[in-house]
Amino acid sequence: MSITTTTHANFRGDARAALEFYRDVFGGDLAVITYRDAGGVTDEAEADQVMWGQVESSAGFRLMAYDVPGHTPWNPGERPYFVSVRGDSVEEITGYWEKLSEGAAVVQPLGESAWARAYGMLRDRFGLTWVLDVPAAHGA
Repeated sequence: MSITTTTHANFRGDARAALEFYRDVFGGDLAVITYRDAGGVTDEAEADQVMWGQVESSAGFRLMAYDVPGHTPWNPGERPYFVSVRGDSVEEITGYWEKLSEGAAVVQPLGESAWARAYGMLRDRFGLTWVLDVPAAHGA
């Protein structure tokens, strides 16, 4: 028996753009169901926003997202969390880093650290904080 953990990000009107951006960074398939698709339209202006969306790649990346409806209180950043992406090679993580860093605020530049062959942290253009790393070899 096993479980997986999937980060679920909340947006206000930007979920589709964010999911498309993350698909471009990590690859994979994008699935989106709008409020209209699901029959959950409470505001016609929000009918084509994301009620449920997901990007999933064969490499194991998965992120879910939705657009918080206008009638629901939402304050971005009030409940912060990090999305952690751990890879097997510095080259792989560097590729993700280069794409995610477009329009981002770098908190910790990607580089070698005492605990990782590569480690970096940034807040992307959608406000999500990402930690990317390649762990140090055990016993090294």
